[in-house]
Amino acid sequence: MNRSDTITRRLYQIAGPIILANLATPLLGMVDTAVIGQLGEPQLLGALALGAMIFNLVFWGFGFLRMGTTALVAQAKGRADPAAIRDHLSRSLLLAVVLGLFLCLLQQPIASLIFSTTGASSGVEGAAATYYQIRIWGAPLHLMLLAMMGYLLGQQASRYVLVLQLILNITNIILDLVFVVLLEWSVEGVAVATLIAEAVTLIAGFWILGRHFKFFKGPFNPAQIFALEAVTALFRVNRDIMIRTLCLIFAFAWFTDQGARLGDLSLAANLILMQFVTFSAFFIDGFAIASESIMGEAHGKRDRRAADDIIRAAFINGGLLAFALSIGFLFLSPWMMWLLTNSPEVIDEATRFSLWMVATPLISFAAYIYDGLFIGATKTSEMRTAMMVSLLVYLAAWWLTQSLENHGLWLALMIYYVARAVSLGYYQRRLFDFKDHDVKTTEKLR
Repeated sequence: MNRSDTITRRLYQIAGPIILANLATPLLGMVDTAVIGQLGEPQLLGALALGAMIFNLVFWGFGFLRMGTTALVAQAKGRADPAAIRDHLSRSLLLAVVLGLFLCLLQQPIASLIFSTTGASSGVEGAAATYYQIRIWGAPLHLMLLAMMGYLLGQQASRYVLVLQLILNITNIILDLVFVVLLEWSVEGVAVATLIAEAVTLIAGFWILGRHFKFFKGPFNPAQIFALEAVTALFRVNRDIMIRTLCLIFAFAWFTDQGARLGDLSLAANLILMQFVTFSAFFIDGFAIASESIMGEAHGKRDRRAADDIIRAAFINGGLLAFALSIGFLFLSPWMMWLLTNSPEVIDEATRFSLWMVATPLISFAAYIYDGLFIGATKTSEMRTAMMVSLLVYLAAWWLTQSLENHGLWLALMIYYVARAVSLGYYQRRLFDFKDHDVKTTEKLR
């Protein structure tokens, strides 16, 4: 087996469990949508969409806890530095607790700010506020899970990520059925189910760390973990990832909010279609995250040939997967929509715009693959710049297509995906740039 085949095989070995794990996430969103959709009230579907948008905004902004941890752990793994690996996770978990408690303390100002900028009806906003007030208490749990999964992915132990994701989503789905279907708690039941599922999964995650990675054995060195230089360097590594992620969140929050301004029916229809978009994104992201881990290891080893093979394998296999998803959506989405809602008017509205959803995997996959490659290489300033440029292109496209209403909104989203891929492609040569300051930065993080 030649070098390129070896890289491809490793990509699939890591990506396989990630894809299976990621499948559970959009399926959970579909179950959340389905149990609320069966109540037959478009306003409740709109509230669920708005609530999901809020927590995308609140939680995804801290996605660097997963991505930064994966990249730094993978690079330390490439350097064969177990002490650095342990320190990275310790810092990330502590940072997750601090940030999570910060969100809980500021929950009311955050809610006031978010709801003051939405254009949804009062009925939708009222139900979404109830959802928010329950789920926000899970912020420390959610952020710690991000750090934990980042560590496991950096260690290329994706099978344990699958285990945790299954625990999270199976627990959540069961509680959805109990709280919403049996007890008729509506959106409150969905929020409580998520909160309890995160607590159960975090406990399972700590057991895995102790049992399989011996994380709790041996002395901890607080002076090393809390060293000012190391903490400062950690923030530098994550800063650009956070800016990039906030731009991404804003783009999708803008999409949801503009759909809400077109009316409750458009908001509900877009929610249905976005379940498929999310499904494809998480599916393709399996290859992106696997590339992230392997690229990080290659950078730790300073292996240019491996980096080149990783890029090639990620794009070939990600593109094939995107094509398969688009074909599947074309033929299966009409039937699957009826599983998500029993409202004929929502189905009819969603069908009008379904071709945008079918095209999304083919148009978006390059952006996701590039994200994984750049994160693994810790080329975060390039990611930040590319995302900011892409966001400006997206907003300009939306402004120019407002007369097309919801079709214009979807067209702007497609242009956004293309802009992300093109702008990151401009920086691709830097994926092979193993600068000395990259090594010095990671050494400071030990």
